[in-house]
Amino acid sequence: MNDVSWGALALALTTLGGIYTWWALRHRGFAAAVRAAGITLLPLAAWMTGLLQVFGTVTHAFVHFFTRLVFSPVVWLGVIVFVVAFVLIGASNVVSRRGETDTPPSKPKKRRTDEPAPKAVGPTTRNDPLIDDEMAEIQAILKKRGIS
Repeated sequence: MNDVSWGALALALTTLGGIYTWWALRHRGFAAAVRAAGITLLPLAAWMTGLLQVFGTVTHAFVHFFTRLVFSPVVWLGVIVFVVAFVLIGASNVVSRRGETDTPPSKPKKRRTDEPAPKAVGPTTRNDPLIDDEMAEIQAILKKRGIS
């Protein structure tokens, strides 16, 4: 479209907006008419700044994209590949949450032998888990203060 066509479109939209502004003034009140007048001036401002042509170009690009999306088998194949990719990514997340590791089954993880095993402090009851020395001290202080 050339500049004259865009100008005609802007003038037509502004005229329709002007008619609605008059109707809004008569039936809805002054505030609605002022709002409608502001909206009425938007197509004219968009044409004067060149944004109306940008909107037209963007709209044309979207229509072209969605037309290809609907009618092209290659695009549908691409959509299927996207779905398969996301299913695989989701499946890997499910597997990792279940405790599976990324290491192959032939190489089990080795436990470090230089770390001492946690020690039980004092008599352990059924409700008290095994805890280390620092936690036992903290727990003793809390019990002394009556916070346990």
